[in-house]
Amino acid sequence: MKYWLFLVAKLALVVAVLRGLWWGMEQVLPEPVTIATYQLGRFGQDFYWTTAIFLFFLIGAGLVFLCFLDQRYRCRTCLRRLRMPLSTGSWDQMLQFGRPKMEYICPFGHGTLDVHQIQFSGREKDDWRKHDDDIWRELESLSESEK
Repeated sequence: MKYWLFLVAKLALVVAVLRGLWWGMEQVLPEPVTIATYQLGRFGQDFYWTTAIFLFFLIGAGLVFLCFLDQRYRCRTCLRRLRMPLSTGSWDQMLQFGRPKMEYICPFGHGTLDVHQIQFSGREKDDWRKHDDDIWRELESLSESEK
């Protein structure tokens, strides 16, 4: 739940930034020309306003994309950025070693994210694997079995 609330908070911040940008555009750009009693519309008639809306759209789409991209590489439990990318699989020997993918690990051991580097049948979802509560259990069992 915390994971999705963080995404909503980031999107709310983007909306606030875009509202401020819109307010700034309205303050800086002049009103459209009034001809007799007919007032021209801003979009499509005024070059500066049309260019500003185009840039506003690009900035808004870019900020939303960055929010989702940042959210994709965060731990589902602690919301920290996933680190330590590990490349697995092989590009030239896919049948033998499996498809290439990149694994990102939570620094506190909550889980790993498998991001497929190649998709054969459309976009595949990333695979989040949650780890046990005790991340050192496997290493301790290996060291005890060697004794």
